[in-house]
Amino acid sequence: MGWLIVLVLMVLFFVMMFGIGFILNMLMKTTWFPAYIFVLVIIPIVVYSLWNHDKSFGSYLASFKLVDYLTALAGLGGAILSGWTIQKLRQSGYKMF
Repeated sequence: MGWLIVLVLMVLFFVMMFGIGFILNMLMKTTWFPAYIFVLVIIPIVVYSLWNHDKSFGSYLASFKLVDYLTALAGLGGAILSGWTIQKLRQSGYKMF
């Protein structure tokens, strides 16, 4: 896979998780909920659903490429940044957030 495609994929996941996290933060009045959801729900569901059960878990995790880990880190970064943004907006006096 070309690095341009990887960069576009990382930006896409970052923006997608930032947007979803921002909306969830506004609706649920929480700050770090989207980051927790990403780490505790989304990543395990994706890993388990793609897991070939003939392999051990360690060898399965080793079969992921750098692209997969970079995409997951970009999504996690977007979820964390959405929580940080909402927190700063609340500290600045925006009560609707």
